[in-house]
Amino acid sequence: SFNFFVNRAAPEHLRWQYAMDYWVHALRQGVEWVAEHSESPSGQTAITASRPIEPYAVANAPILPEPARERLANAAPFDIVPSAPGTSWSRSARELHRVEAYASAMWIVESRDDLREVYEAVHGREPLIDGAFDVHRIDGALALVMEPCAPAVIKSVAIVRATPVDAGDLPVWRRGKTFEPRFFPLRNYGTYFDGKCVAALPLPAYPVADFELSGLPELPDAAEAQEKARRARNDGRLLSRAAHRAGYDVYLADGELAYVNDSCDPAETEHPFHLNVYPEQVGDLPEESRERGYERFHFEFLPNGAFADGGCAVFFPLPDYPVAAIRTGQSDGEGGDLWVTEFLLDPERRWAELASGASGEPVARGEFDVHLSDGALVYVKEPCEQTDTEARFFLHVTPERVSDLPEERRARGFDNLDFAFFPNGALFNGKCTARAALPGYPVASIRTGQHAGGVGEIWSVEFASGGRG
Repeated sequence: SFNFFVNRAAPEHLRWQYAMDYWVHALRQGVEWVAEHSESPSGQTAITASRPIEPYAVANAPILPEPARERLANAAPFDIVPSAPGTSWSRSARELHRVEAYASAMWIVESRDDLREVYEAVHGREPLIDGAFDVHRIDGALALVMEPCAPAVIKSVAIVRATPVDAGDLPVWRRGKTFEPRFFPLRNYGTYFDGKCVAALPLPAYPVADFELSGLPELPDAAEAQEKARRARNDGRLLSRAAHRAGYDVYLADGELAYVNDSCDPAETEHPFHLNVYPEQVGDLPEESRERGYERFHFEFLPNGAFADGGCAVFFPLPDYPVAAIRTGQSDGEGGDLWVTEFLLDPERRWAELASGASGEPVARGEFDVHLSDGALVYVKEPCEQTDTEARFFLHVTPERVSDLPEERRARGFDNLDFAFFPNGALFNGKCTARAALPGYPVASIRTGQHAGGVGEIWSVEFASGGRG
């Protein structure tokens, strides 16, 4: 580790090892110290970095634990951070821990309580600039405050163009210019705490006549977002109500989905949104999505959302083709869902459409009655509850000729056509129905039912098909 004698002429694997040691081994020591000794004000361990981490180091370093690697790759600054020396401006940050090699500082763990002091100093004062960020002039710096704020804002870069009182104060190589631009990654100069984003950007040491601030994210107008959220609630159609505190009520209004949460936690806006759109006709999908059967979208709170009237509102337009069903939610950053909801846009019509062909006696009875109609199985249950739809359906089709099966299924002897109730089914007025298409080759027998992880098979039926699916 920290082998300063490795140079550019060294073999590639040695230079890679050096980079891994230099950036990651030292950083890991800083991260581990933070994890063991400190918590953020919210009570969560503040494992994060105040500067971008080289992607190859994070992705390829086996010495860095996977959870820490994931969090570092998507880190947002908090009050206590491991920082590379010289990457942050601080008036009174307290050094808590230092990682050294050969008397040279690799990473410094410091407390950003100086930025809390900046916030207290300017809170309630009239800002120089009143915008997405309120901008204040403090001793030798510009103080930026946004409240409420999404942590993602701290990932942006502010540009300050300072015009000196005396042009002769500019560096020699800038003589003839009227200002000196300075670039400030807010990761290095700011922090996020208690729903606030605060940064302090140092001004040049020479007297400054005026300045221009740019590069900060364009944020949706809060008043406009509040009005759109009000229209969605009053005039839109409620598609799904939030199941718990972190969720959103989802409305359809003016051709777009409106996600509304009256009391959202700004920190939770950091989680990305996902949206699966199931069309009425698969042929309406872009060609690359047709085999999957739905179109997938991912979007962030910013720039699609805003803080409105103490809550959050996020908006996303639907595609212009007719939509049958939607599955949407927020990812939790660890491969799971913070919350998820799924719904049909017209459940009554969809139920009638799926239930068509279910008249007469079923070919098999189980928890669901199973009907055979027009090359498909129709599953019907009445009365039915949401819990009846949560277990996955299995559908095993045995052909009359094994050679009709896809090559990878021939050794098994049957086709596996398992499916989920959503979006293949509909629950309406206490009745459930689902439809599953059968393959086109001659079918000898069918075995179907439901199963769940940790439970196994819930119910099953088996019957002879007696011909072509």
